[in-house]
Amino acid sequence: MTGENQTPEAAGAVADAYRGNWVDRLAPPATRPYLRLSRADRPIGTWLLLLPCWWGLTLAMLSDGQAGWHDLWIFAGCGIGAFLMRGAGCTWNDITDRDIDGSVARTASRPIPSGQVTVRGAVMWMCAQALIAFGILLTFNGAAIALGVLSLVPVAIYPFAKRFTWWPQIFLGLAFNWGALLAWTAHSGRLEVPAVMLYLAGIAWTLFYDTIYAHQDAEDDALIGVKSTARLFGENSPRWLRWFLAGSVSLMAVAVILAAPDGLLALLVALCGPWAMGWHMQGQMRKLDLEDNDRLLMLFRSNRDAGLLPVPFFAVALLL
Repeated sequence: MTGENQTPEAAGAVADAYRGNWVDRLAPPATRPYLRLSRADRPIGTWLLLLPCWWGLTLAMLSDGQAGWHDLWIFAGCGIGAFLMRGAGCTWNDITDRDIDGSVARTASRPIPSGQVTVRGAVMWMCAQALIAFGILLTFNGAAIALGVLSLVPVAIYPFAKRFTWWPQIFLGLAFNWGALLAWTAHSGRLEVPAVMLYLAGIAWTLFYDTIYAHQDAEDDALIGVKSTARLFGENSPRWLRWFLAGSVSLMAVAVILAAPDGLLALLVALCGPWAMGWHMQGQMRKLDLEDNDRLLMLFRSNRDAGLLPVPFFAVALLL
């Protein structure tokens, strides 16, 4: 949809945003380019950043059997922080990729390559989001604050990864699942082995869903020389995706076992979390069609539900 065929609300809309999203319909016109820069019109990324935080928090509470009012703030603070840091990270990604995005059909409509936002404006917007998120981080304990600051390293590196490795999805996984480490530490005051296993499970999950996502751009990426696991695996992607599925479920199960909740029933209920997530991912595999971009985008977005499934199981196990 272009030019005269656009409604005023849809003007400047990004190609892969949800149609009729709240940014295009309700946000003041002057704010829309910046909210689009933060992907506020595409909430799936916030969910994918947030869910490992909730895994880490609920499993940490299950591990020590403790739950207090501060955990409720950690739960909410991670939600706000995920929205802000996802926005800051996407802004940084679009600043570094502004020339590449203009050459890819799906991303050419993003605010910087389409001229809606200047690079200077994007930098200022990124800093504003990061500073507010840092204010939230300061309400956590010292170990969690240190981890939060350290998370900026993989966030900074990720946009450049596709220029030097066929595995940029690993760098995305390192950044997007950091919340599993941070939220565990925000609750317990220390980083422990189950949190690390949960983090590795999240990285395998990211390799799963972002390989699916990257297949949408495989042809354009090949033309401009951008690397991805989708291009690396090609027609063999389904086999690799099954390995990532198995790795994610197995590593999360190990994290649950190492967290050692009291009582066999609590352990069995908690182990239903990775099982349910794996069941959902297997359902995605049955629907996979690497030639259907609409299907690929739908499957990618469905990982919000896949990643949400362990949370209620961990929470119920805490009550047993």
